[in-house]
Amino acid sequence: MTYNPAHHPDAVVRVRDLTKRFGKVTAVDGVTFDIRANTITGLLGRNGAGKTTVMQVLTGQEFATSGDAQVFGESPAENARVLSQISFIKESQRYPDDFQPKHVFESAPWFFENWDSDFAARLVSEFRLPVNRRIKKLSRGQLSAVGVIVGLASRAPLTFFDEPYLGLDAVSRQLFYDRLLEDYAEHPRTIVLSTHLIDEVSQLLEHVLVIDDGKIIIDEEAETLRGSATTVVGMRSAVESFVAGRSILSREGIGGLASVTVGALSADDRAQAARAGLELSPVSLQQLIVRRTHVTEKEFENQS
Repeated sequence: MTYNPAHHPDAVVRVRDLTKRFGKVTAVDGVTFDIRANTITGLLGRNGAGKTTVMQVLTGQEFATSGDAQVFGESPAENARVLSQISFIKESQRYPDDFQPKHVFESAPWFFENWDSDFAARLVSEFRLPVNRRIKKLSRGQLSAVGVIVGLASRAPLTFFDEPYLGLDAVSRQLFYDRLLEDYAEHPRTIVLSTHLIDEVSQLLEHVLVIDDGKIIIDEEAETLRGSATTVVGMRSAVESFVAGRSILSREGIGGLASVTVGALSADDRAQAARAGLELSPVSLQQLIVRRTHVTEKEFENQS
């Protein structure tokens, strides 16, 4: 399949019917999606769903078994022109044993033409990173900070963050999110965040791709998703009467009480619910994805 930019003129990534197998295991199963230029896209799903494999194909680290993946209009595999425009930061980043963080940052301009050393120095200070300590002596959080700083200061036209911030504590993760948004506003580029910390990143995201068991199950604008479900709570009989005939995402109940999550509600629907004495509450992006992937929220949150 050839890339036709006329189909989606601002698509930086264009994937069609992509499948990747490892032996008898199908890690990615016929996925099709675009990633538009200058957006922050969330590639979401539980561990083992296929997120990292998709990114490895898009960054030329794996070959597709079948289908087509185009980045900047070309195949990324063994393509130096494409790969020079990509930054791929992952949690398990490997560096030479004798390297120190300062060596990583000093060598970064060789790989990233947009590298901003002043911005990197500011981030080093804010993350309190010891730049003269050997990489293998760093804590998990400090190692995560190295990757995050490279990903931000590289300002690559296409930047993938594959959960490199997992080792950071909550304060440092918030610092990462704040600096990412600030720098993205000043230097627009295409950013893909792969994570299961969905509630933390939900306000950053403009588009959401959810992969489950190797298949894309959600491909929508984040704003559309945020208003796409509501939880209805009240006496069981009133709730069941109200949700009859509606699309139901999940259903829970204790005794005479029921809690049912349904699709989007109109203003008339909300007025009807109020008259029936029902309580309505919005569904977070994480709750919505949990319901769509049929995994408990606790299981989702406990992955790392």
